[in-house]
Amino acid sequence: MLFPTFGKTNLMKYILTLFLVLFVASFQAQNLEKISKEINEEGITLYRSEMASWYGTDIFRENYNKMENVSGYFSYIDESVPKCIFFSKDNKVLATIAFPTNYNPKNAKLDLKERDFTPVETEYFTIRQNALARIKKDTIFKVYKNTSFNIVPIIKNKLKKVYVLTGPSVDNVVVFGNDYLITFDNKNEVKHIEKLHNSMITQNVSDEKVGKTISGIHSHVIENWQTITPTDICTLMLYQKFTNWESYITISEKFASIWNPNNNLVIMKTENFKNMTENIRKGKEEKSKSKEVIK
Repeated sequence: MLFPTFGKTNLMKYILTLFLVLFVASFQAQNLEKISKEINEEGITLYRSEMASWYGTDIFRENYNKMENVSGYFSYIDESVPKCIFFSKDNKVLATIAFPTNYNPKNAKLDLKERDFTPVETEYFTIRQNALARIKKDTIFKVYKNTSFNIVPIIKNKLKKVYVLTGPSVDNVVVFGNDYLITFDNKNEVKHIEKLHNSMITQNVSDEKVGKTISGIHSHVIENWQTITPTDICTLMLYQKFTNWESYITISEKFASIWNPNNNLVIMKTENFKNMTENIRKGKEEKSKSKEVIK
């Protein structure tokens, strides 16, 4: 009685097809949720490292007066504690700055005692230096005016990688793109290098014509990075205190990613995103027409 136009065979095919469609839709939703969670967590890991580097650099410069001895720095998470390490030209640790989870510089612990790297720090140092050497000689890495590279080594779940982000050296600008991911083998040798964006994208925090911006959007075209990237998440979190953006969107042929400052990330198919925005637009138009009729 429920399907009067179906024979038994066609009814079974219909039910199986419907079940398959629902299963695929559910699987895709769960898969996108999993991808979203992984990207967001990686972005937060990058952010925690970069925050330690940002504040660690300021604290170090205020308390160390022999900058000619410094060769470089890196940050890492040591049993949930963010630490920034500065090292000398003969590969000795010159300073260790440990931060609370809120990164309040007033509560940071500074240790200027010179020492050797710990075994864990040696791993971070090695992949950081190998990445730097590759950056200097590989033409895939592009340097733009008024920017510099931030080298962020990450060791997580036995995977070793270095993210290379581009940071601006001028105010009122947030830089996305011109970023790279370098992965390493178990001997700390470079295994693979890839670009995360096809180019560099800049957005002003405050615009002369529209004033202070409240959001932003950029597109992704690289096949392997159709969603928002961990570097995008990291950049958005780092600059949130300057931008106060209410949301940010990346869009590609396959996916639209919507981020907000509460660390909520939603990834959906681009076609679904376009349908959603179109429905919102039509809803606003209908609401506007209703107000005009009431007047």
